Amino acid sequence: MVQVGVPAGVVAYDPQWPEQFEKLRSLIDSALAGVRHITVHIGSTAVPGLDAKPIIDLDVVVTNQAAVAEAIRALAAAGWQHEGDLGIPGREAFRPPASTIYHHLYLLTHGSQAHRDHMDLRDFLRAHPVEAARYARLKHQLAPLVQTDRAAYVTGKANLIAELLTQARQKSALGQAAV
Repeated sequence: MVQVGVPAGVVAYDPQWPEQFEKLRSLIDSALAGVRHITVHIGSTAVPGLDAKPIIDLDVVVTNQAAVAEAIRALAAAGWQHEGDLGIPGREAFRPPASTIYHHLYLLTHGSQAHRDHMDLRDFLRAHPVEAARYARLKHQLAPLVQTDRAAYVTGKANLIAELLTQARQKSALGQAAV
């Protein structure tokens, strides 16, 4: 089932995505003014040139678990609806306020598995355009599922994402060993 108002398709990279991220970050950072955090652009819209669903993905990264509850309260007070972890431990998801463009917002603790996965994949795709293009091709093949079965779309990408994360971490380990 597809939610009304949620973009449902894979489109060519839009150079306005970083600007959309900045506007959303400003709103989120204002809502979290009393919480120590950083707001990061993640996901495919954070990779220049990568085709994606036109949905900005953002991580709010806090320093420890104690800050999670405080951030949840602050975001809820500002209109984001807490949805729980949606099956990914250590990653709290939020539905955006109706007054903003549709986006995905996640709350994570620094260094958690979900945080590392998001950052490692984004950074690897930014640094490896051939792999990013391979990922885009798969997303286009799976795109019809976005409108009919988002879970199948996500599942269809899972093996390639796991492979890309493995490559990212191997290259990272090799780079650290060379230092």
